[in-house]
Amino acid sequence: MLVSFASIPGFTDRPSEDFVAASQSTVVVLDGLTAPAELGTGCRHGTPWYVANLGTQLLQAASIAPHRPLADILAQSIESVANQHKNTCDLRHPGTPSAAVAMLRNESESVDYLVVFDCVIVLDGPAGLEIHTDLRVDGFAQAEHEATRKCRLGTPEHRDAVTALVAAQRPHRNQPDGYWVAAANPETAAHAVTGTRSHVDSAALLTDGASSLADRYHQVNWPQLLTLLHRHGPQHLIDRVRAIENTDPHGARWPRYKRSDDATAAYCLPGQPPSPTSTGMPA
Repeated sequence: MLVSFASIPGFTDRPSEDFVAASQSTVVVLDGLTAPAELGTGCRHGTPWYVANLGTQLLQAASIAPHRPLADILAQSIESVANQHKNTCDLRHPGTPSAAVAMLRNESESVDYLVVFDCVIVLDGPAGLEIHTDLRVDGFAQAEHEATRKCRLGTPEHRDAVTALVAAQRPHRNQPDGYWVAAANPETAAHAVTGTRSHVDSAALLTDGASSLADRYHQVNWPQLLTLLHRHGPQHLIDRVRAIENTDPHGARWPRYKRSDDATAAYCLPGQPPSPTSTGMPA
């Protein structure tokens, strides 16, 4: 499988909460959930530490057991990371570090995929285009979400509204009738979006900071997004996102939680062998 990826922080003064890594057969993309300082996390390590450890565990486990179900790999990896800090941190805290997850594994004539929360996987092939994500969170705290849209980005009112939104969402996080993220509970894996698809020509794994070019800013549709990735690569996609955001610094046209989010995009050609000398996608 031929893979190219790019990952760009949303801010220059803080570490990215995204993660991306790939092997010859597997791609892993994570998007850590930002925790407002006022609400805390119960963890002394932080979200960047969590996503780096979980992402590394996922890629290692998938490489060691290439035919094991991705949901089992996720459950094992969540438990492994939890064990690393269960004696120093409060893993029962509602804001314990967490992440959205996207995984893709290439088999001989098919791909396995897994999505948790709002990462996006796009698959294309002879049978058409598929989009996989999990937006169950949108069913909760809708009034608080609307309140964030009424405030100008960068103002104290906007920050307070985002904090109130997260506080209202957290009681529904990793609950049977709520929404699921990768955190400290391996049960999340049982609620992941998973599947297998044959004859995939191309695929994209995106954090919401990158998928926003299509699903928030509506500058391209999904087929156009794949074409952009194929012709110009993941860095160009993220550059397009940043250019759009720079035209709307206060969120007047596109209300959002941050001026710029961490953005990660991975583009995959499952039928292509990896090439150590390749610097881009084939023309």
